[in-house]
Amino acid sequence: MANPWECANAKEWDSMTAKEWFDKICWCQSTKNTAAILTRTIYAVEPEDVSFLYFLWYLKVGHGFLRVMQTEDGAQERKFEGGSQQICEKIADLIGKEKVVCNSPVIKLEQSEDGVIVRTSDGSTYQAKHVISALAPTLLGRIAFSPPLPPLKTQLIQRFPMGSVIKAILFYENSYWSENGYNGTVGSDVILPSACDDTKPDGSYPAIVAFINGKHAREMTQLTKDERKRILCEFFAEIFESDEALRPVNYVEKNWLTEEFSGGCYVGVTPPGVLTQFGPVLREPYGRIYFAGTETATEWTGYMEGGVQAGERAAREVLHAVGKISKDEIWQDEPVSPDLPVMPLITTKWEKVLPSVPAFINFTIFSAILCAGAIVVVKKPSLFDAIKTSLTNIATLQL
Repeated sequence: MANPWECANAKEWDSMTAKEWFDKICWCQSTKNTAAILTRTIYAVEPEDVSFLYFLWYLKVGHGFLRVMQTEDGAQERKFEGGSQQICEKIADLIGKEKVVCNSPVIKLEQSEDGVIVRTSDGSTYQAKHVISALAPTLLGRIAFSPPLPPLKTQLIQRFPMGSVIKAILFYENSYWSENGYNGTVGSDVILPSACDDTKPDGSYPAIVAFINGKHAREMTQLTKDERKRILCEFFAEIFESDEALRPVNYVEKNWLTEEFSGGCYVGVTPPGVLTQFGPVLREPYGRIYFAGTETATEWTGYMEGGVQAGERAAREVLHAVGKISKDEIWQDEPVSPDLPVMPLITTKWEKVLPSVPAFINFTIFSAILCAGAIVVVKKPSLFDAIKTSLTNIATLQL
């Protein structure tokens, strides 16, 4: 679904937070805590920070909850050997590294009928026919636009904060967790929502990677790097029941909250009321300026796949503007990769038949009524004939 603000229940769902919905349907605190952990893991925010409409839409464009959370055949399955930065480097090689300008932030875009003048912080000026911005929406407020952005776009970018994430990797001499019978995977409501074994496929460089998200990241960012290291070491020592966790051979971290040109991670997340009021201008071009970035994707929003889809869509918008393609060619489905085809997720029989809470309640009530009726009929057989006659009469009347 490209436009979640157009769905039937959009206003209702966008008027509440995910927490309000959890509180409404979850019966026990442990379930609410689990929902909070999942929200921090996926969105890097607290349940009270995110619109329930955005919560649902993000899962929808990620092909469902299981696909988003799954490792095998899921969103968390693969990494790039050598790092994903290679993508940028190879693109730069293709277009020519001399055409890629780094360490020169854009501070102003001046638009006219003839084109766009791009001004950067080092005093450089560039002339373009069209411009594509792939910034997170919230960072657009750091650029001066002349003429100014439309009012709704200006309002939108003030309401699209990034998630809060600190990613840390602790390296060890040995994978002590596996030696103690653990697989290294952690899900917790204390300090971090998730961690996992990050040892290289060949068994070298034993490591645990930890993701500190949401409120925990906001608390931990106020500490020093050494303090965060100590807290994580003590946490893993308790979880994995081993003092070896206290003696990492190396510790590296990325505090995304301090990143000047992202302001957080993994993606911009909207609070209640934003999608239904400002969503329609999210991807809307402004003259010769077009907007990409993973937040504008309609599939795999928040992931690199979403960034690629959004970039290709914005490029086709420019091609349409210069008369190279027709309007109906702008939006195109991504072809299935022959090398990495999407595999179906296998669910257990229990998962397939597990009822929702309302269905379970209805089943329980209906079963209780049937049992009570059976007991009455057994004790007073004469009632059976009376009930049978009544039901027959009712069926005859209806016919």
